[in-house]
Amino acid sequence: MSVLVTGGAGYIGSHTVAELVAHGEEVVVVDNLSTGHSGAIYALGVPFYHMDIRETERLREIFSRHAVDTVVHFAANSLVGESVQDPLKYYENNVAATGRLLEAMVESGVQNIVFSSTAAVYGEPARVPIAETDATSPTNPYGDTKLTIERMLDWSYQAYGLKSIRLRYFNAAGAHPTLPIGEDHRPETHLIPVVLQVALGQREHVAIFGDDYDTEDGTCVRDYIHVMDLASAHRLAIERMRSGEGTAESFNLGNGTGFSVRQVVEVSRKVTGHSIQAVNAARRAGDPARLVASSSLARSTLGWTPQFADLETIVASAWNWHQAHPQGFGE
Repeated sequence: MSVLVTGGAGYIGSHTVAELVAHGEEVVVVDNLSTGHSGAIYALGVPFYHMDIRETERLREIFSRHAVDTVVHFAANSLVGESVQDPLKYYENNVAATGRLLEAMVESGVQNIVFSSTAAVYGEPARVPIAETDATSPTNPYGDTKLTIERMLDWSYQAYGLKSIRLRYFNAAGAHPTLPIGEDHRPETHLIPVVLQVALGQREHVAIFGDDYDTEDGTCVRDYIHVMDLASAHRLAIERMRSGEGTAESFNLGNGTGFSVRQVVEVSRKVTGHSIQAVNAARRAGDPARLVASSSLARSTLGWTPQFADLETIVASAWNWHQAHPQGFGE
């Protein structure tokens, strides 16, 4: 049996493929390369189909040809700001496209799916750290599309017996310790790579949006989880479903405490040896002071234990990638 990874040429997807291959899985990747990179696929050396997940006939052929029993679903648009500006794009590319994928799975008898969701499904949290039982109330179309897909998966289990595990998390960071894959977004909006681009001389400074929040140093606190720890959680989710456990379950993945913007900048200065200029800027509308997800359920049920939880380790692995690949995959 094999695992089909949609969006497997993307950042978290490619690292998850690497994790699965390292643990003996037969993996096949589907990606339309709208945000993914062919260079990641070349580095991984797995069967690759350059296509859209809405091509259901081709999907059914792939399921049969590769004896697929499980799908890991990353393929999606994921920029919050863009989703507010163009919500219909997000409902088409995230929700409608996932519907086509689920139809092909049901028709082909593929009964397991691990869904890359987001902690954005919670919206403004009532408490921190956030638990899976907390209310879901997304504040942007991106988060709402992910929650809509989770509800699709709930109903699909009841109707078709399609088992799913949904993994909710905030900020992936870092890079693979040995393979030439890492974080390369166009445009780049994530804090750690933006800070490292300042160290590389590709940006003049990093903006700190608000320094008067009710946190230890006045700057926003967020979850940053090493991408390989996220990858291992996806692998453990596959193992849980294959063992006969799981129905339609959701798990948060978090570091438990979170790191502030200023902490990220200071640790990046230490790791890189560069004076990284940081400039205070006005708060961004809708930025909560603290977003941290509890991972106690994932730890107890999936047996998930992060191996790269230290912020310096996360930043150092990202710095190694960006130093070696200053232009990313250079495509």
